[in-house]
Amino acid sequence: MNKTKNKVRAFFSKPANVILALFAALLVLLTLYPLCELVHHTFVVHATDATVLPGLKKGELTTASWKKLLFTESHKYSLINFYRPMFNSVLLATLSALFALVFGGTVAWLVTRSNLKGKKFISTVFIFPYIMPSWTLALFWLNMFKNPGVGTGSPGFVYSLTGLMAPEWFVYGLLPMVIVSGLHYAPFAYIFIGGILRNMDANLEEAATILKTKRTRILLKITLPIVKPAILSTFLLAFASVMGSYAVPIYLGSPVNFYVLTTKMKTLQTTAIGQAYIIALVMVIAGALIMMANSLLTGTRKSYTTVTGKSSQISLVDLKGANPVITAVLCLLLFFVCIMPLFSFALESVIIKAGDYSLSNMTLNYWFGASGSVSTTVGDTGILRDPAIWSAIQTSLKLSVCCALIAGSCGVIIGYAVVRRRGTKLSQWVSGLSFFPYLIPAMAFGAIYLAIASSFSFLANSFLVLVLVGSVKYLPFATKSGTNAMLQLSAEIEEAATIFGVSWWKRMTKIIIPIQKASIISGFLLPFTSCMRELSLFVMLVSSKTQTLTTMLMTYNEKGASQYGNAINLLIIVLVLAINFAVNKLTGASIDKGVGGN
Repeated sequence: MNKTKNKVRAFFSKPANVILALFAALLVLLTLYPLCELVHHTFVVHATDATVLPGLKKGELTTASWKKLLFTESHKYSLINFYRPMFNSVLLATLSALFALVFGGTVAWLVTRSNLKGKKFISTVFIFPYIMPSWTLALFWLNMFKNPGVGTGSPGFVYSLTGLMAPEWFVYGLLPMVIVSGLHYAPFAYIFIGGILRNMDANLEEAATILKTKRTRILLKITLPIVKPAILSTFLLAFASVMGSYAVPIYLGSPVNFYVLTTKMKTLQTTAIGQAYIIALVMVIAGALIMMANSLLTGTRKSYTTVTGKSSQISLVDLKGANPVITAVLCLLLFFVCIMPLFSFALESVIIKAGDYSLSNMTLNYWFGASGSVSTTVGDTGILRDPAIWSAIQTSLKLSVCCALIAGSCGVIIGYAVVRRRGTKLSQWVSGLSFFPYLIPAMAFGAIYLAIASSFSFLANSFLVLVLVGSVKYLPFATKSGTNAMLQLSAEIEEAATIFGVSWWKRMTKIIIPIQKASIISGFLLPFTSCMRELSLFVMLVSSKTQTLTTMLMTYNEKGASQYGNAINLLIIVLVLAINFAVNKLTGASIDKGVGGN
């Protein structure tokens, strides 16, 4: 008995073990319980299943939904509703993740490891695609390239200005979906990979340079292996994000019958919700397999330490004559992807009649107009004079701050504990559980928490349930950022402080956090940004008192008030940029400072 007590006492004497045990219990409640509910609903007959599952009663347990979705050959039902969308989803997610990884990683290397010109502009602007909701890039793509031969509605800018008609495959389908999704998630690679490149000890690279090793060999044999955790994390996050995305496929895929699992899940939600839950579960399993591959490839005994306390001087690669060309091409691309959409949203928010861009057809009443100044299906005042909009702004900001503080703080602590106890079963368990919420599609995750909230009166239709679901859903952002930051930090730094009797709290606040401030703050800003632009996660949970800016935007667009929708979209982007600027001034760090850019 005394031996057991001593083992328990020794185990809990280490702060990392206490943290892991606490979060293991908490994450089981917040992640595995919703997952069990999801599995349970795949075997339950729901009210909407009556037409496709005749003879079965509501609430009855059955495998009929599984058999119907996976093994129905008549009219190619299973092929159309599951197998083909699954193939499309995996293909889209893989190509988009690779695109994001290559594009974002290349820019991160150029900013941190070369003498590229215009770094400050590039570093600041590159985060815009992530700040903007993914559907805005999809809508911007359509606004640019639509023409009378493709799609419906008013012609796009390119056709209006030049008369050129883009082919259907360029406007709709796999190619534009990969481009839009890849551009949206490229900042993941930029932040994670760039943060490590900026903080890593350059002695190995310098030694290789002294030995006259080629730059390409240094990149392949030294730099890439060191940033391997960030590369795998980026691919994992981007893959899981695209697998669970709905807006881009519905805008760019559905018009040409390019369906993915999310669009099929939404379609089946109204006719066979049991099959919709099966699709959601399949998406979770796919994400889990990717996470297992990430764990196997990263390994448990390999060292990725890049911050050791030793000073180092990074020798920037001289791009020579290619510098102006690379800078010009990159700036033009970023201008088109990051700046042009803002002009487009601003322009569309002041136009009275769509398609007419003359000054006589523009007004600021949709922004500042008093009561009766405009006539729309949802209101007659400018958005900045509408009390409902101001209430939504307050709700969005309060919700985003709460989720960022909770998820960010937990992410740093979990990252510390996971790295310090790396290789143990408990560490792997907590690391897996902390990422699991990201694998569940946002719409399914929100629906599950809605079902859970209905059982507890204090959660139903409350702000608290929004904070809970948002904090859990965005925990993977902060955890991955915190883990990557701690992987770079040598344990020797903390061990030296421990020898002098410095407490764990002081080691965290005085040594660890200050050294990795840029990476850690990005772990707070990523959940904040995600929450400010989130729609799918909250759309089923908000009430009339908890409307957010994104749900208001959806309402206005659905009712045909496109000017209000564009104005709110621009307002969301401006608010996030303002917060990022304020954090930068107060702390010297921001999302883009995760990689530098001075």
